[in-house]
Amino acid sequence: MAKGHLKQILLITDGCSNHGEDPIAMAALAQEQGITINVIGVIEENVIDQKAIQEIEGIAMSGGGVHQIVYAHQLSQTVQMVTRKAMTQTLQGVVNKELQQILGKHTSMEELPPEKRGEVMEVVDELGETVSLEILVLVDTSASMKPKLPTVKEALLDLSISLNSRIGENQYSVSVFPGKKDEVEQVLDWTPKLESLSSIFPKLSTGGITPTGPAIRDAIQHFKKMRSLRNLLRSEEEYYDESGM
Repeated sequence: MAKGHLKQILLITDGCSNHGEDPIAMAALAQEQGITINVIGVIEENVIDQKAIQEIEGIAMSGGGVHQIVYAHQLSQTVQMVTRKAMTQTLQGVVNKELQQILGKHTSMEELPPEKRGEVMEVVDELGETVSLEILVLVDTSASMKPKLPTVKEALLDLSISLNSRIGENQYSVSVFPGKKDEVEQVLDWTPKLESLSSIFPKLSTGGITPTGPAIRDAIQHFKKMRSLRNLLRSEEEYYDESGM
């Protein structure tokens, strides 16, 4: 978690990838670069696709995140729950590493006495409210997702309302796959305002292929772009401070 920034990919999909790189391998690559991948599988009532569920679980496991299988009508509360749960899980991992540096390699939060563990969890909760959060949302727009897109939009708007109550800064970006011309299309560049989605979602087209691996690869590049922009802004601030301008 470099410089107090928590980076998450939130993948919302209903099926198996069928085009491009292996999404589980791409998820592992994201995790190596400090990006957590959380997956919400949106399924039809009374339809269980075991292959799709295994892929959803595999992506989340490789990406160091959490996953949840839901029916479309449960999506809104699930998006908020998964995001919060993943934040806490990631921050617990960061705090555990800090503890190991202070108390020794074999000490983890679970091994602390109950009162100390409570104090550590208070720190985790406080970090969850103050840390800068970057969420890149990947929305599957393959043909079978078309009837679910209005629900996805509402769920994401509810998420932004929920997260805006935090003290920490929020930045969102949204990409869909497949896009109109490419495997992946960014429909919302980094912004603190997720409300812009209202005008975008009705215009989205849906297609047949599900290029989940390429979508994750593309998301990793967007985080790199965000980091480059941050470094540029930081350099400019230092220049103005030093030059007295």
